[in-house]
Amino acid sequence: MSDERGADDVELADREAEVGAPVVRGDPEVTGRRADEAVGFDPTDPDSVAEAADTVARFAREPGTDADNVVMLRGAAACAALVRGTGSYKAAVERAGDGVSVSFVRKWARVHDLPQSIRRHVARGDLAPTAAKHVARVDGEARFALAWAALDDDLTVREVQTMASAVNEGADPETVLREHGVEPGRVELGLPFDAYRRLRVHASMENRDPGEVVADALDAYESVSASASGPDSVPRS
Repeated sequence: MSDERGADDVELADREAEVGAPVVRGDPEVTGRRADEAVGFDPTDPDSVAEAADTVARFAREPGTDADNVVMLRGAAACAALVRGTGSYKAAVERAGDGVSVSFVRKWARVHDLPQSIRRHVARGDLAPTAAKHVARVDGEARFALAWAALDDDLTVREVQTMASAVNEGADPETVLREHGVEPGRVELGLPFDAYRRLRVHASMENRDPGEVVADALDAYESVSASASGPDSVPRS
């Protein structure tokens, strides 16, 4: 038997996030009243896998719009769970039925694979799901570079798509951002006046940029938080 595999025979999705309880969609601080609508999918439970298959089939027929971001995240979760539950993209597509393609399941499963810090912005409506699909096409730190640039510089879906393609072709993410007029690391902050005054005084007295002071303060905060919370503390990403 040949060991070669076609595009439709990709094995287990390269998932890192857990599939199960709807952590983001079920958080009322993120989705408000819609948190009660959140549905989880367990890839180890046959009944839940069957529900995921039905959800994927409906999602493929009526994928919705960026305005219905919670529904689209539910569809992404169902795609990820179905792949995990069936063992491959090809098996997931066969289980979901006619009208569902490998490319459709793959790209939405990857959206569910995005770090939680990015998916929370999708759930809040800050980052369009269609833009998230392109962010999910790249790996590692590049995902954060594109996601935060999309948020801070109000990038269009087309711009995110173009940047993701360039990164996947081997371009340096930071270079790609600068070529599109984005200054990596630049974010506008709104501070209470007293905090703003103290930040300015502190930076001036140490002959430093305010951004450097904020970065050091964040590192110190994360260090203390990690020590207090142990290995389950919030990750730097």
